[in-house]
Amino acid sequence: MKKIIPSEILLEAYARGIFPMAEAGEILWFSPEKRGLIPLDERFHIPHGLAKSLKRKPFEVRWDTAFRDVMLGCAARQETWIDEVILESYCALHDLGHAHSVECWDADGLQGGLYGVALPGVFFGESMFSRKTDASKIALVALVMRLREQGVRLLDTQWLTSHLKQFGGFELSRKNYQKALQRALSGDVSED
Repeated sequence: MKKIIPSEILLEAYARGIFPMAEAGEILWFSPEKRGLIPLDERFHIPHGLAKSLKRKPFEVRWDTAFRDVMLGCAARQETWIDEVILESYCALHDLGHAHSVECWDADGLQGGLYGVALPGVFFGESMFSRKTDASKIALVALVMRLREQGVRLLDTQWLTSHLKQFGGFELSRKNYQKALQRALSGDVSED
């Protein structure tokens, strides 16, 4: 039997604002002092060049058709925190309906995408990858649009990167993130 983090432990950790990463064969747990988020309201920004790319529709966006392949795409880099335990743990979460992938496909196959964990009111983005220009960005835009439709309140990116800042990404302190997380999980629609 493959070694995995039990799904109930993963889900409980996410509900508390904690997530795992593999490092040197060990699973480490994180709750960053500053938490990265992507806004799901009018503050979400689509950069001009990406808006032009979206109009061309270079990819077919699919959901949950190649979850493992998306994770493997995300892991295919020199340094990765996605080891076999992480891979199998999130594939098990996907089988239970708690982890999802957004995929960009063209005639040559899977060209990029992202995956993450869903709890009521919250999506926790885990990782993204691109094999062709704009594939992961188009997946992110598709994710934001879907989350808006579903009334999701919080899109967690763990850490804020310069790549995510261009979409309006911002940071909250751990304390304020915890408050926002609990409001989103409880369905509280009061303003942040």
